[in-house]
Amino acid sequence: MVTTYVNWNNARVKLSWQTDAQLPPRDLISSVHGFCFHNGKVLLVNLNHRGWDMTGGHIEAGESAEECFKRETMEEANVSGDCSLLGSIIVDHSENSQWNENSPYPKIGFQVFYRMDIKDIHDFDAGYESSERIFVDQEQVREYYHDWHELYEHILNYAANS
Repeated sequence: MVTTYVNWNNARVKLSWQTDAQLPPRDLISSVHGFCFHNGKVLLVNLNHRGWDMTGGHIEAGESAEECFKRETMEEANVSGDCSLLGSIIVDHSENSQWNENSPYPKIGFQVFYRMDIKDIHDFDAGYESSERIFVDQEQVREYYHDWHELYEHILNYAANS
């Protein structure tokens, strides 16, 4: 297991990666993300208010984690493809002094990650949450991504070799 600490809104949050073929409990999944590949390149989107990022977001009512990832990827990048579950980041707020029972996320939650092999690239109109999409070499991702850290590096490497 790979673990790191991040500073989210001036609070210390522990993040740990776990490779897993099973999804965590639905009510503990806070978001779904992934790395999308096409011809050996990695997809990034320039999200409004966040900068360059991987695709992903929050699960809507009646939607599975995979359906969420596919929907978010279509909305943000206008691409579609085949997905495989990689695992999840365990988001542990136990050391977060700002977390309380009224917080929007569980004390210990999960960010689920998928790999998508892009099959269809549709015209991009920048009409939803993102203003641009690009395909970059795997080694370039960290140069674009606004909050890149060692856990993302580990997940990207794992995704690239899956």
